[in-house]
Amino acid sequence: MTSFISIPGLATALLIGYLMGSVPFAVVVSRVMGLKDPRSFGSGNPGATNVLRGGNKLAAALTLIGDAAKGWLAVALAAWVVRQGLLPEAAIPLAGLGAFLGHLYPLFLGFRGGKGVATALGVLLALQPWLALATAATWLIVALVTRYSSLAAILAAVFAPFYYILGDKVAWHADPLTIVVIVFISVLLLSRHRANIDRLLAGKESKIGSKKK
Repeated sequence: MTSFISIPGLATALLIGYLMGSVPFAVVVSRVMGLKDPRSFGSGNPGATNVLRGGNKLAAALTLIGDAAKGWLAVALAAWVVRQGLLPEAAIPLAGLGAFLGHLYPLFLGFRGGKGVATALGVLLALQPWLALATAATWLIVALVTRYSSLAAILAAVFAPFYYILGDKVAWHADPLTIVVIVFISVLLLSRHRANIDRLLAGKESKIGSKKK
């Protein structure tokens, strides 16, 4: 039961999730491997796709794993605390939201972060593994067919909330706050891809494995 006493705890879950999400794996991995800062080339986005544009597949893979892992860990940690009876279940989706916001607006990069696709997937994986699988499959199919990472992310973001709602009482029991969080994450993902949408419509979007136009 949420009470006034638990409100600071929920705020703490959101904050800790945010700090975890703020860790910029694209920058960290690039520095450790002696590569160019991903903010200095391509789209300037500190994410796995732009790291891949730098030509290092291992760095891109490590960035992808790191960004997804921080979203997963934030939710998994909150879930563990909830199981101990220290916080209400609302802390779980809020921690995931915090991690996602941390990636988009990281404290450690002057609040200028990535688009959050991998982190969102990590959050979904911790919330509902089958939901994450369906969303990832959507991304993969679209990416393989079109070779547009941005289009794959856009469609995956659109479908994720519908998958969660449709799966209610079939694969899981949908939670109202979790629905709100997933919809909010999807809206933010679409907002972060506005420039990509414009380029897709103009036929100027870069494909996976190509240099930024």
